[in-house]
Amino acid sequence: MLTDLPNVLTISRIVAIPIVVLLAACGTPLMDAMACLLFILAGVTDYFDGKLARSRHQLSDFGRMFDSIADKLLVGACLMTLAGLGRMPYFTLWPAIIILCREILVSGMREYLAERRASLPVTRLAKWKTGFQMTAIGFLLAGDGTGVLLGMPWLHVALIGAVLLWIAAVLTLITGWDYLTTGLRHVNLS
Repeated sequence: MLTDLPNVLTISRIVAIPIVVLLAACGTPLMDAMACLLFILAGVTDYFDGKLARSRHQLSDFGRMFDSIADKLLVGACLMTLAGLGRMPYFTLWPAIIILCREILVSGMREYLAERRASLPVTRLAKWKTGFQMTAIGFLLAGDGTGVLLGMPWLHVALIGAVLLWIAAVLTLITGWDYLTTGLRHVNLS
């Protein structure tokens, strides 16, 4: 049911996307900090919606479908916003491209495999990848201006975000390869 708390949390993640994008587009340290905080809240809902759905026995087709979509929309919109605003420091456009390509690849494979009654379960390493990725995007949204805003001008927030995004990209390549080899086992290549 759409009004079950896990589904409400998933929907709230989708609703947060344009707000995060608008806050980031303002380009001031305060708005960047607010974009980061809202992004963090949206990311936290990803953890709780699944946990609550399982504990309350409120698993639904809507939740199974839109949880993954909400995550990909949030990540994709934020990475594209940062790129469009020229806020991808330290060559982080490359890991962003890797992350987006892997998301499209895995989504396509899951759709294909669903028709074959096969699945690609989420691995523990993929969960780590998501953690690094979400943390990195939060730091990149915050930007160095947030460090100044907090009275810590020495804190290179964007550099931290860049390092974390590169780590996420490495994990993305590893998990993407794992998913690809697993998915190809279910494909008739002849």
